[in-house]
Amino acid sequence: MRFLALLSLLVGLSVTAAVPEPPELPQEFRGMWVASVGNIDWPTKPGLPVATQQAQLRGMLDMAKRLNLNVVILQVRPSCDALYASPYEPWSEYLSGRMGQAPFPKWDPLQFACEEAHVRGLELHAWANPFRARYHQAVSPISADHVTRRHPEWVIPYGRFFWLDPGNSDARDWSLKVLTDIVRRYDIDGLHLDDYFYPYPETLDGVGLPFVDDVTYDRYRRNGGRLTREDWRRDNINGFVQRLHSAIHAEKPWVKFGLSPFGIWRPGFPAGIKGLDAYTILSADSRQWLNAGWCDYMAPQLYWPTSRREQSFQGLLHWWAEQNTSGRLLVPGIASASVGKDRQSGDVINQVQLSRKDGGAKGVVFWNASSLRDNLGGVANLLAGSVFDQPALVPETPWLRSAEPPTPELTGILKPSQGFLSLKWKLGTNDPVSVLVLQTRYGTQWQQGILPAQAGYREFDRRRGLAIPDEVRLVPIGRTGAHGTAAVWPAPASTP
Repeated sequence: MRFLALLSLLVGLSVTAAVPEPPELPQEFRGMWVASVGNIDWPTKPGLPVATQQAQLRGMLDMAKRLNLNVVILQVRPSCDALYASPYEPWSEYLSGRMGQAPFPKWDPLQFACEEAHVRGLELHAWANPFRARYHQAVSPISADHVTRRHPEWVIPYGRFFWLDPGNSDARDWSLKVLTDIVRRYDIDGLHLDDYFYPYPETLDGVGLPFVDDVTYDRYRRNGGRLTREDWRRDNINGFVQRLHSAIHAEKPWVKFGLSPFGIWRPGFPAGIKGLDAYTILSADSRQWLNAGWCDYMAPQLYWPTSRREQSFQGLLHWWAEQNTSGRLLVPGIASASVGKDRQSGDVINQVQLSRKDGGAKGVVFWNASSLRDNLGGVANLLAGSVFDQPALVPETPWLRSAEPPTPELTGILKPSQGFLSLKWKLGTNDPVSVLVLQTRYGTQWQQGILPAQAGYREFDRRRGLAIPDEVRLVPIGRTGAHGTAAVWPAPASTP
């Protein structure tokens, strides 16, 4: 009898030891830009009925979830206007069809987008242009409450655009106040700026136009400034980026600050690279922003096909990774919108794979949402069927202040004879939870999925083809990606 008891114990230990731990879900930033300017992505036309606008936005979010993306970057301030209820700037013409006209019936697209993204387990990042004041594809007159009317002394006409003068401290303070207000009032997961700081060059009859900021530069010089105009411009932008980074985290430490500069910092970096000199022309010292840790993720726009030697995707990506001395998330921008123009859809997949091979990259962002929605060249199908066939968590940002989220309170009701298990849980309130990782074990095999934080229950019903698992683990993931301790069903036996 003692021998049989010992044998039984050894067999039990062997079975226990044979149960593997669940594999870790990949951590990969998978984003897409949703542009409102010019009605590029959403809404598809100005002045659409509210129900149509909402249905289109839901469709974008559903698509992101279906493709196993996890970040949606929605443009809400294209030209000192607002696709949200701003106390400072007028409603965008790209939403209502007329600048300054609120949608009717009134709704707040940014609040709606945050709520709808979060119930799908997606992050929502608000995308703004800090200094562009008027886009060339206007669809209505400028409203009386727009900054170009209220503060024309801040504004410089430039080619087809109006631009807030970054050399004007009042203009910089204005944009900082507007952007900080977004962080304060909305449940966003990130605030995002693209590549527009000082403007891209405009021409008239083939001749380059100067950006005439003599008034503010001369004022700077009269007050004792000694920097050249180029260095002064870069200093204006550097100071703005640094202040915004600090302001965001002073409001909400978990909100990520993202930047997507032009993909080439300067020609010749790395050797053989040619193209626009963003350091000089746009006054964008993006290498400094990354080195100094003034952002939480950077998405350089590497929009060229893999075969392009003078704008080498692989060479530029590796160079950017070498500049990332502060260890921020590097997530290259990929031009899926160029499928059918200068590349095939397979090149997009190749660039995702190249990003994974370079140890410095932590994901990708796609320009743009419409290309994925329209499945250009079958690119969306290829993504879902290959490189994004499994869900992924947004990578952790441990430098942002956040405690480990508490373990959920998990309870279960099991009815073995009916083949039914109902699990319910409650989340702690001390630290916000972004998503939950649901891990289910059948024998020695684990299955995993990502649930939105709002999910409060899960049912397994044999009659609906959902077998009862042998073990369930529920792992809370905080707003900065921190992993909490899993809740386990059935509860482990207490140790005597």
